[in-house]
Amino acid sequence: MQSYLTTIAAALGAAAIALLVVEVVHRVMRRLGRRSLLLTELTEHAHRSFQVAVTILAVQFAVRFTTLYAVGTPWRQIVLHTLVLAVVAAAAWLVASLLVVVEDTALARFRVDVPNNRHARRVRTQVVLLRRLTIAVIVVLALGVMLMTFPAVRGIGAGVLTSAGVVGVVAALAAQSLLGNVFAGLQLAFSDAVRLDDVVVVEGEWGRIEELTLSYVVVQVWDDRRLILPTSYFTSTPFQNWTRTEAAVLGTAEFDVDWAIPVQAMREELRRLVEGTELWDGRVCVLQVTDATGGMVKVRALVSAADAGSLWDLRCLVREHLVGWIRDNRPTAMPRVRAELGDSSGSLPWQWVQPRRPVRRRAEAEMPDDARVFGGSDDGDARSEAFIGPEDHADARR
Repeated sequence: MQSYLTTIAAALGAAAIALLVVEVVHRVMRRLGRRSLLLTELTEHAHRSFQVAVTILAVQFAVRFTTLYAVGTPWRQIVLHTLVLAVVAAAAWLVASLLVVVEDTALARFRVDVPNNRHARRVRTQVVLLRRLTIAVIVVLALGVMLMTFPAVRGIGAGVLTSAGVVGVVAALAAQSLLGNVFAGLQLAFSDAVRLDDVVVVEGEWGRIEELTLSYVVVQVWDDRRLILPTSYFTSTPFQNWTRTEAAVLGTAEFDVDWAIPVQAMREELRRLVEGTELWDGRVCVLQVTDATGGMVKVRALVSAADAGSLWDLRCLVREHLVGWIRDNRPTAMPRVRAELGDSSGSLPWQWVQPRRPVRRRAEAEMPDDARVFGGSDDGDARSEAFIGPEDHADARR
């Protein structure tokens, strides 16, 4: 009984000393960490795991040295073996915490709350996936080391290694889908095909990449639904990434109208509208007739916005405003299917009226900038050059 009490007292004393030392180190690092981000992260995220690991290690040494005369007793072996397992688990927790601290320190250098955050989101995606992978590897290694402390497991280790090839083939065939998703997740992280917070269109749904793991991707749809897809989907199926290079995007609003539509007046109304709203980023405002078949004219308004959300609202605003403008100011341009009888020079509002004087046509040099997508402005010229091949460039130089 006296030896038991001595062991318990020694273990409690070692735990108290370990806790005191850890607390002193914690306070010193907190004071020094006021000017160091790394030390601040260590005091916040690695303090608890360090405290547990040091305390368990101190208790193990205390029990081991106070029971030297009880070597061979069953209770000593059970207690020490339990403490060894606890030390391995605490050490794995500490290593994982240190890796998380290093990753958080690296992420702090890249801000994602700024407009041009493409590179920061790419680094954040890679670090998050690496964090999940490293923690999984640490857990697997810790479990392996803990199992190897059992003599029965060590005894069958040779047989397991001998049949490792066959088991590996069987496991690879059984987990083919899982391993495919894991490798697809790593490919997404380092190929920069998709990142966290990217705006994408998948399965006909428009949303944002909310979570990216080694096995699945969570897409937050615009109406707050969640679309969960395997990571292999993004490596084997085409999808749209609206923020691959930048957040600014273009969008259209199309109208089927009558041939009597005054295109230039509609173009000027579109320009007046977008210049009066903060949703437009000032880059592209173009109105063109894209089709004129089937008895109707298809007019397309092309506008730009700084991000996908603003573009959606801007497209709806353009569509709503121009529909009202046609209804109130140009009712003869509303789409209709009609059959006219009699003289074409009639005075009814839906009949064509010959102009009293000839209308002067605009020369090609006088065409407004908002009548061309590929040209007429700096942004249009840059867009035109992107679709010109090497031979066209050579001809242009001549």
